Amino acid sequence: MKQAIKLLICLICLIRLIGFAPLSGAADMTSPAYQIQFPNLNMMAGQKSSENYKLGDTAGQTGSGLYASTGYKVRAGFWYIKSIIPFSFAISSMAVNFGTIAAGTPSTQTNTLTVSAGGAGGYQVTSQENYPLKMATGTTIPDTTCDSGTCSETTAGVWVNNTTYGFGYNMSGNDVPAAFIDSIYYKQFADRSLGESAQIVMSSINVGKSRQATVTYKVNVSGAQAAGVYRNMITFIATPSF
Repeated sequence: MKQAIKLLICLICLIRLIGFAPLSGAADMTSPAYQIQFPNLNMMAGQKSSENYKLGDTAGQTGSGLYASTGYKVRAGFWYIKSIIPFSFAISSMAVNFGTIAAGTPSTQTNTLTVSAGGAGGYQVTSQENYPLKMATGTTIPDTTCDSGTCSETTAGVWVNNTTYGFGYNMSGNDVPAAFIDSIYYKQFADRSLGESAQIVMSSINVGKSRQATVTYKVNVSGAQAAGVYRNMITFIATPSF
């Protein structure tokens, strides 16, 4: 018996700003109609360009510049907020199609996540499925529990036996969780329909450019699995911290 399995991948990028500490000595400016916190009123600022140059400037800003001592650096001023490594997140394919698979013959597909993050707090990428692989009739391919029967959305396990059925994923490359010891360790995707929380698949506290990780999706079904087209949606959310 052969089953046609189709897995759809959804990508979401989320940007969140975290932890800008107030500067000591800055005064609030208030009236009954307004409040300006930590004011810095510039004579002019913006981006200027011609055929031969591009210029981003701020004029009238006080205390700007690079300050350094043993153990720290302070980059003060509006233009330092413009990271030298802008945040970006890309996925190599928005749809993964397993095609027709045979019972007892595991099938895998991959795609690549690429992250650049210049914020001081690093970044993280989480993933979550909307529900297990499912036909329109409601029949599902359960998420794998691996050969040990104990792996879950939070715990990885070895999956090498062709008699172990289900759907799961492995991560390899930059900044992936330590639980993915090598290519035979798999987890379930967190199942949103069961209220399971999205899980981290990439993370770092450091600045990084073009950090890449490979997601390996794996599915294996028994001869008793109903034939048909199975689908679900995986959501990846990338969040930088500044």
